[in-house]
Amino acid sequence: MTTIYQVAEKAGVSLSTVSRVLNGNKSVNKQLRKKVETAMSDLNYRPNSIARSLASNRSDSIGVLVSELNSPFFGEMMEAIEAVLRAANKHVIITVGHNDLAQEQDGVEFLISRNCDALILHVEALSDEQLYAINESKIPLALVNRMVPGLEDKCICLNNEKGGYLSTKHLIELGHRRIAYISGPLDKSSDASERLAGHKRALMEAGIAFDKNLFFEGDYSEASGIQGLSSFMDKGVIFSALVCANDWMATGAMTRARDYDIELPDDLSIVGFDNVIFARQVFPKLTTIHNPIKQMAEMAAKNILRQVYKIPMDVIPMFDPELVRRDSTAQKN
Repeated sequence: MTTIYQVAEKAGVSLSTVSRVLNGNKSVNKQLRKKVETAMSDLNYRPNSIARSLASNRSDSIGVLVSELNSPFFGEMMEAIEAVLRAANKHVIITVGHNDLAQEQDGVEFLISRNCDALILHVEALSDEQLYAINESKIPLALVNRMVPGLEDKCICLNNEKGGYLSTKHLIELGHRRIAYISGPLDKSSDASERLAGHKRALMEAGIAFDKNLFFEGDYSEASGIQGLSSFMDKGVIFSALVCANDWMATGAMTRARDYDIELPDDLSIVGFDNVIFARQVFPKLTTIHNPIKQMAEMAAKNILRQVYKIPMDVIPMFDPELVRRDSTAQKN
């Protein structure tokens, strides 16, 4: 297979000149360009991505680290990132962190070892200090759904506190006052803490005290939604509504409620968070908070195109959530 080195030798030019021709650099003299193009034709040379990257010191690949693969939320995120970057003739390399510190660290190291031009990260376990260190190593970053002080220009975020507030306020407006809450993992997830803070703010505004007996810390899995609902029932606490910090936990709670012969929404109103595709397919259709992950992922990709490749892009750093009212919530009887 013909290499870029053979093309340079046949054309009688430097390796960097061949690379500039491959990258479409207009500064190359017409005679030299002609020599390179003739040599490529004579040798039947087909340029590859490695050859194209030699002059620019770019691989045209972006590393993407997500928490999970088996989630519609992250599927939508990855699809949006890939579409924006592909339109700019860039490619993605994807790895998974599973919200675990060691695995997130390993994922970042893997992407760096693949010579990615930049990283788009959805991470929970990595500390702000570790993200500062990555940024200081001169690897361009875009962070999705996380705000890190000092790295604001690299962050694309959702106002999670407002989302938690809207979900609980909706139930209060329906007349509910005994409102249970299943959170995400508070020690690993900043969005879980922010959503809980919004829930508490809505309660406080309504003059309702936060009751620890109506709180369960989950891990964003369907199983923890089942466990949370079971915990409330086993404690015998009275509640007429439930807020879950994501849609997976909400569907788990809905499943477990039926085991207790709880009618939804007549006996129990439930609100989720994220508005993933199955939220409108479960029964009853789930009232939830719309998390515009597609638009946020597109912005993260555009941020990288602007930072790294100097392609003019308008980037919106903060998005607002919206309540999507469906059939899983009702006026308190």
